[in-house]
This record gives sequence, structure tokens and C-alpha cells, in this order.
Amino acid sequence: MANQLKARRDTASNWQSQNTVLGAGELGGETDTGKIKIGDGSTAWNSLQYVTEDPATPVYSFQGSTSGYTSGGFGPGNSNVIDKFPFSSDGNATDVGDMTITRYDSVGQSSSVSGYTSGGTAPGYTNVIDKFPFSTDANATDVGDLTDAKRLGAGQSSADNGYYSGGDADPGRLNVIEKFPFASDANATDVGDLTVTREKPTGQSSSDNGYTSGGATPGTTNVIDKFPFSSDANATDVGDLTVARYYAAGQSSADNGYTSGGSGVSISNVIDKFPFSSDANASDVGDLTVARYGAAGQSSTASGYTSGGYAPPNTNVIDKFPFSSDGNATDVGDITVARRFVAGQQV
Repeated sequence: MANQLKARRDTASNWQSQNTVLGAGELGGETDTGKIKIGDGSTAWNSLQYVTEDPATPVYSFQGSTSGYTSGGFGPGNSNVIDKFPFSSDGNATDVGDMTITRYDSVGQSSSVSGYTSGGTAPGYTNVIDKFPFSTDANATDVGDLTDAKRLGAGQSSADNGYYSGGDADPGRLNVIEKFPFASDANATDVGDLTVTREKPTGQSSSDNGYTSGGATPGTTNVIDKFPFSSDANATDVGDLTVARYYAAGQSSADNGYTSGGSGVSISNVIDKFPFSSDANASDVGDLTVARYGAAGQSSTASGYTSGGYAPPNTNVIDKFPFSSDGNATDVGDITVARRFVAGQQV
């Protein structure tokens, strides 16, 4: 009988939390991502590089494997709090740092090493781009400016850049798509336009494209826009949400974008899903535990999270729903302060 070579295997979150030291030449595989690492007998899991066609090129995924973050917000006053909650287990968030300014109505972006919070109401409109590290619990630093002082936009993230789309810059709504680099601390530049001028939309990110869904126009729209990460270009209209709404939370799996909650005719608990592989309308795949708007969205490799928001009143609930199947969310913890109009990040 032929011998079988088997690699050690576990989920990405379990590998991360256990931080195992693999033996020299020993293989370790992530069952939920398909990624592989090779041990050297001394380096812990979290410090090993994934096996890639080009080992010098880091593997980027928008989805996090360790933690979700909720930054800023309103409730009852402006907040500068950066909260962190675990993906590996269901639990409450902890306060791990402060932004440089208190604000709400801001937008979140995530690189592989840092979280970003951009724009917002402080109480005047702000153009500040804050950055905080994922490797340690620490305060944010001011690393650049948006093209204009603005609020109520949507955030997207590629491997190399953070994006801010739509929003409101007194005195009017915007269709601008702007980006700023992750590799260096710098200001954002205007790189394209959405198909619909709007505020309070929701952002999602695939490996190749940014998406901006819903929003207020001043009516309410259900439009899903898509714009490319590979070049600076305008967005195209690629589908519709099931219900026109604004102030929803956005999440992204490897294959689909999600829009959860929001407000339109009424406050919504709906979780919508639309595919990244083709241009198509969204479908209703589940419900949040609390109908709300102004919440933040976070994405692990396995689940979408919706934290905070206004129900009313303000809520501190962290909801989790699965990416592998269509289903309702479950309440898995609380952020440190009940608040709305928050931004989300993940690592």
C-alpha cells in the first residue's frame, strides 16, 4: 500500500490564535482559505510567509483572520475610540486606542498591516486620514488628507490602496472616487466617478474591484456600482440591491459582497448578497438580529460582522452571519460603547 503524505491543517483563525511552530519542512494548511505555509523548526505560524508563486510578494486578502475593528461614531457625543473584537471566538470588543480626532460618519479601510479611518464629522467636516497599527494596540496617527473635507461616503480596499467613494462635502453630494496609498503616508487623489451622485452608500471589495451600493441621492437608490483597482477609471452600474436604502453596513467574502441593515422606507434588518464573478442583482439571504442603520461592517474569511448602529436607540450589538451558507445573523458580543455612524476595519 502506498504511503500518503498529509499536511497539518486547521482554519486560518485557529492557526493564528495557536501560533504553532511547524517543524523544519513541515506543511501547514488553512482549510478555509487553501493557503499553505512551510515550517523551519523555529518560526511561529504568524511570522511565516504563505507559499506563493513569488514568495517575495505578500498574499493580500481583504478578509481578516484575527480581529474586527470599530472606530469612531456618535453616542451620545462624538467618539475617538478604536474597538477590537476577536474573529476566533465570539466575544466582546475592547478599547485598544484613539483616533487623532473625535468624529462620526467616517469611512474605514484596511491594509494587511494597518487600519484607516477617513473623513467624517468632527463636528465640522474633516479630510483627515488616520492610520492605526494591527500588530499592537495603539493610537492612530494622521497620515494624509482626502481631496476635500467630507463625510457619509463608502470605503473600499485593494492590496495597495484605500478608496473613498461618494459622500457629502458641504454643500452637496459627491460622485468622486478617490484613493490613497498604503505603502506610504500621503494624500488621496481623485481617480474616477460613480454613476450616481450619493451620500451614505455602502462599500465592498473583491480582489479586483471596489463596489459602492445604495445611498441617498437625495431619494434612496438601490444601485450597485463597480470600479477597477487595476486602473483609475469611472464606475459602472452592475446591479441592484433588493431594497433601496442608505446607511447600511458592507461586508465582503472572497466571492460575494454583502449589504446589511440600513434605512429607507423603514429601518432594515435585511442581509443582501451579490456575486463578484458576474454583474448581477443582489438577493436577500438573511436577517440581522437587530434592524438598524449607521452600523459598521467587518469581514473575516468565514463570516460577516455588523457592529453598533441605531435601532433606535444606539446599539452595541456585534452580529455575525456565515459566508458559507445563506442564514440569519447571531449576536456574538458587544462593542465597548453603544454608538452609531461608525467605521469598520479588519485584519
